[in-house]
Amino acid sequence: MSVPSSALSLSGTKQALSITRCEIDDKTGIVTVDSGSQYKLVINPSEFSHERTICYNTKRSLGQSSNPVKFSAINPDKISFSVVFDGTGVVPLPLGSSAPREVADQLDALGKIIYTYNGGKHEPNHVQLLWGTLIFYGRLQSISTAYNLFKPSGAPLRAKSELVLLGFVSQQLGRLAANRSSPDLSHSVEVREGDTLPLLCQRIYGDSRYYTEVARFNGLREFRRLKPGLRLHFPPLG
Repeated sequence: MSVPSSALSLSGTKQALSITRCEIDDKTGIVTVDSGSQYKLVINPSEFSHERTICYNTKRSLGQSSNPVKFSAINPDKISFSVVFDGTGVVPLPLGSSAPREVADQLDALGKIIYTYNGGKHEPNHVQLLWGTLIFYGRLQSISTAYNLFKPSGAPLRAKSELVLLGFVSQQLGRLAANRSSPDLSHSVEVREGDTLPLLCQRIYGDSRYYTEVARFNGLREFRRLKPGLRLHFPPLG
């Protein structure tokens, strides 16, 4: 299976797509990523789709000779991709991975992050998808799983799930969206010749001291020399 270039870190090592539970503050709308509640895929998707749609009001009035299309709203972004789960042992687990070996356990571990009802919030969890240049916040809309290889006992050895997630934007982020330079928004920046991580942090946050956090967020092992063309993500402050 080929690995997209976006799934490689600057050091050339493979990065696993991670799905991490998030907490949303009801009053401030601030998103907090719970790094202790995370699932990393053993087999990265071979592709994913990112859908953006706009809703228009096309309702006609009696006697109307034309049909003006009026803007109504921007619908949530939608991310969809396939996940393959393997329990045959043919696909080795990454070094240090805590992923279960049984397919049923892998699906259960993922379900606890994206599907299980959160009794404290009375709703499913919000999650962060992080993979290469992809940073996406949303919630599961649907998951459909097909099983295609089994043990003599009937336990699954191979499964493929189709996931669809709807994007989430808090009211606070919605207000900030009008100011794209705000340090409270995520920023995606393409590195240019002469850029350094402290310089980019100074430009976006107004403080160069955040460079270590940004390096860790992007999985950079060597951040003193940034390769032109590399795309970095600068998460919201706080």
